[in-house]
Amino acid sequence: MPFGMGIDIGYSNIKLVMGEVDAAPRLQLRPAGAAPVDRLPERMNAGDDDTLRVLANNEHYAACVSPERLQNWNRVLHENYPGTASYQALYHAALLLSEQQKVDWVVTGLPVSQWLDQARRTALAERLRGEHAVTPKRTVVVEQVRVIPQPGGGYLDLLAQHPHPELLNETRVLVIDPGFFSVDWVFVVDGEIRHQSSGTSHQATSVLLEQASRLITADHGGKVGRERLENALRLGKDQVVLFGQPIDTRPYLERAGQRTVGIAITALQESLRNETQGVDMVLLVGGGAGFFETAVRQLFPGSQVLLPQEPVFANARGFWYFGQPGRQP
Repeated sequence: MPFGMGIDIGYSNIKLVMGEVDAAPRLQLRPAGAAPVDRLPERMNAGDDDTLRVLANNEHYAACVSPERLQNWNRVLHENYPGTASYQALYHAALLLSEQQKVDWVVTGLPVSQWLDQARRTALAERLRGEHAVTPKRTVVVEQVRVIPQPGGGYLDLLAQHPHPELLNETRVLVIDPGFFSVDWVFVVDGEIRHQSSGTSHQATSVLLEQASRLITADHGGKVGRERLENALRLGKDQVVLFGQPIDTRPYLERAGQRTVGIAITALQESLRNETQGVDMVLLVGGGAGFFETAVRQLFPGSQVLLPQEPVFANARGFWYFGQPGRQP
């Protein structure tokens, strides 16, 4: 049976949905840190370490590691992320986790502003397709690659699981994807993406976490840092330790969200200014979806607002569904 992968390589996490056609897919969530292996500190205990070792640009890399663990390494937070060795290392880690020698299809995404550049998405597809030496002794062949706008995966996930998918073709759906580096949105009308009403804002989760860190410092006198807050969110924790005492992060994240979410929402409103028929449904996906729910409900009081189960996997699930034979247009 054909085997495919929906791969969402974010700036904070890598989300994988993979499996054979007509079988329940496997889901994996890993941190998106990747750097040469000598940037990984030496462990002083015998605890488990699920860091993967892969090749990137013919160099040995540690991949799927929490960014806060890396030393003497500048984290990638710019638009050319898909062209970096760190991105390649994470892609090779994804292929390694597939446990396959051949992957029939891969679907992934780009932020909307980058996806609108045809040359950029074509170049990424070419880079991900073909034979990949993921380790010195393991090669994986990827037959087909498709690159779509990041939040489009959330729409495809909704379409695949909706009890009446035909109704979505008559529903004006706004999909908002708050990620670590950017907040992206697509407006889908009659099953088609409205380019002029879709876009990207960089007032994203990274900015929110930086603001929350500053608020904690102002109250407690010590620096927690963006990466520690990010790791706590990834692990589902609402506390961090500062000066030996636990700090409840929830009120700081809420206050930071009030300051930063509004900027992204303003950019979103501006992109919709030429739409005269309104929004029927708003779908919130991605790891930062919860930060935006209150603001979205206030902005679209007459619209149906949905958060899917495990919204962090929504895009990758949609990518996987979309890649299956017979689903692509």
